[in-house]
Amino acid sequence: MAGPRLIDTHCHLADAAFDGDRAETLARAAGAGVDHVVVVGESREAAERALALARGERRLSATAGVHPHVASDWSDAIAAWLAETLRDERVVAAGETGLDYHYDHSPRDRQREAFEAQLELAKQAGKPAVVHAREADDDVAAVLRHHPGTVAILHSFSGGDGLLDQGLALGHYVGLSGMVTFKSWRRDEVIRRVPLDRLLIETDSPYLAPVPHRGRRNEPAWAAEVARRVAAVRGIGFDELCEMTTANAIRVFGKRVGSQEVARSE
Repeated sequence: MAGPRLIDTHCHLADAAFDGDRAETLARAAGAGVDHVVVVGESREAAERALALARGERRLSATAGVHPHVASDWSDAIAAWLAETLRDERVVAAGETGLDYHYDHSPRDRQREAFEAQLELAKQAGKPAVVHAREADDDVAAVLRHHPGTVAILHSFSGGDGLLDQGLALGHYVGLSGMVTFKSWRRDEVIRRVPLDRLLIETDSPYLAPVPHRGRRNEPAWAAEVARRVAAVRGIGFDELCEMTTANAIRVFGKRVGSQEVARSE
């Protein structure tokens, strides 16, 4: 009998860190029960690489957007490119977009401009938006309030109660990453408070490798470590947690991310 299946809902598989063993990485993911990987495109270049990967592999889908770090690149031309790219059925979300006031690699007004524009484009495309928030909880919450028609995924969530409350009130999803396994993690109440039908599991590979793989390049196969930790905190079985978060991913991203699961059940 097949074991539990997972979807890694946020992975930078197009990153150069995987250039030497991308096929092997996917094989390890499949062996660990990860049926599908959402490959994040955080810039035009990264999104085009992610889409190229998704064109050749049904177990992959892509996102397309402009990260706050490169929000200074936002322009009418980029907006037109993104609007067109979001029409592709292999692109399941806009983003990674959002606000990052920790590094401030782009001016904050440019970050907000790009963020709001991408939320609107996501709404027009009928797709969710993958949201990055770092030391910008109040402004992220305010922007999300102004775009109630866009479904958001609060990726690798580590923010405060205010942003969590706002996100849940608006019906958004919350992605949990390897951070929940770190010794420094002190936010188990976040894991407990998010409704089970709004939880997503992600790796954010090649970053944030979970325990017991700290110090190594992260990869999609290790989504299972995140799921085990979340299941333990919620007091439910690992299999149940996998089933629920997989259903959530299919609901928010669409049937493409469930293609492997559908194929397995036929």
